[in-house]
Amino acid sequence: MFVKQAEPFVCGGSAATFASCIIHPIDLAKVRMQLYGQLNPGKPVPGFTTIITNIVKSDGITSVYKGVDAAIGRQMVYGTARIGLHRTFSDKLVEHNDGKPINFFVKTLSGMASGSIAVCIGTPFDIALVRLQSDSMAPVNERRNYKNVFDALIRTTKEEGFGALYKGLAPNILRGMSMNVGMLACYDQAKESVAKLLNDPMENGPALPTKLGSSAVAGFTAALFSLPFDVVKSRLMAQKINIETGKMPYEGIGDCAVQIFKKEGPLGFFAGFSAYYSRCAPHAMIILLSIESITQAYKSTFY
Repeated sequence: MFVKQAEPFVCGGSAATFASCIIHPIDLAKVRMQLYGQLNPGKPVPGFTTIITNIVKSDGITSVYKGVDAAIGRQMVYGTARIGLHRTFSDKLVEHNDGKPINFFVKTLSGMASGSIAVCIGTPFDIALVRLQSDSMAPVNERRNYKNVFDALIRTTKEEGFGALYKGLAPNILRGMSMNVGMLACYDQAKESVAKLLNDPMENGPALPTKLGSSAVAGFTAALFSLPFDVVKSRLMAQKINIETGKMPYEGIGDCAVQIFKKEGPLGFFAGFSAYYSRCAPHAMIILLSIESITQAYKSTFY
């Protein structure tokens, strides 16, 4: 019984961790593009290729994996919870619906619920990840110089209090909800539509063309729905006290959103879209494609 209940969590977490390791350099560039407007007001945000090139030039090739330990920790907690809970909720809802497929509205509710719960569990690792990725952007005398993810978590708690581990929680919850709807709920819906177009009966699971088509749709919708919240989340998590004013740059999610709109315009909420989409699409596709194989391996091993 436990093996069956653990399946979506073990398989989902494994797929999410595997995907994050592959796309980590893209995620690093995405965070830096989002923070560039805050650190360099009025200047155009460099492209993805320029960001990566500058990182390698200044800090070496291994620096593109800065914070990967935090990314792995985050996915082992957040990724495991959001995918496992969504699959568990969806299966229960299908069972409650007499085995019939649930509609998109119910899938959306499942995605929102599982996403918000997962974010509440995984936000401390998200804080550590953003800080590790953005630290070298700050002036040398203002860098935190964390050694690793555990050093980041311990020092943040000691220096700023336990509550600092949950900075940006509100936009992170909104991001998690929108990400889960865009990725998992839209994938489930797209899978049904693509299967009909390709005449795929999905008797033994979706065929490869169905997986590819539906995961490509899910990658785009995940990026489109969640990026504005991701920008606000990154700004709030990376902020530090201004030496001159003695205050934080942002008072909260509303103030952060207003300042971005005033200083950077509506497009400021989509800063780094190229890197974000380049991260979300492959990340979603790797998760959604690999999770099927991982699940089959899990079943053949334990059932």
